[in-house]
Formats: sequence, structure tokens, C-alpha cells
Amino acid sequence: MDNNIKIGSKIGAGVGVAVWFLFGILAGFYFGGYGAISIMSKLAGGPVEATLINKSLVVFGMAVGISAMGTMCLVVGGLLGSSVGFLTSTLSPKKVPVIQ
Repeated sequence: MDNNIKIGSKIGAGVGVAVWFLFGILAGFYFGGYGAISIMSKLAGGPVEATLINKSLVVFGMAVGISAMGTMCLVVGGLLGSSVGFLTSTLSPKKVPVIQ
């Protein structure tokens, strides 16, 4: 593997983590909680009550949503960084050894 691809992958993963900190945590809370409530209301056949089990399931759904958003941001950032590293290594001029 070329050095530019490794460096690009690391930089892309770092940018992915930064994007996750800025946008992904809040989206993970929102979509994880909404998904948990939606699944529970489908299983219960109507609105759910605020019991301890239901609240803990919503918290679990939020944790799953946050971790899923983090994984997605990290993988997509790494892939984009690797592709930029590949393009820069492909488009850069090759070093030709000079024979003396």
C-alpha cells in the first residue's frame, strides 16, 4: 500500500470523527430514540407508556444510534481519505532514479 493512501486514510478517519462530533452525536440521539419508540409502538399496537423498561429501551436505542453514526462517519471518512490519497499518488509524477 502506498504511503499517500495510508496518510489519506488516517486524515479522512480524523475528519470523519470530527464530523461525528459536530453532527453525528445529535443525529444518533434523535434517530436512535425515534427508532426505539417506533419499534415499541409497533410491537405494542399503540402508544407506549413511560415505564422503566421502555425508558431503558429508548436509552439503548440512542446508544445504538450514536455508535452507528460514529461507525458510518469513521468508515466513510476513511474511504474518502483513501481515495484522495490514491488519486494524489496516481496523479503525482513518478520519481525516476538518476544513474550517475
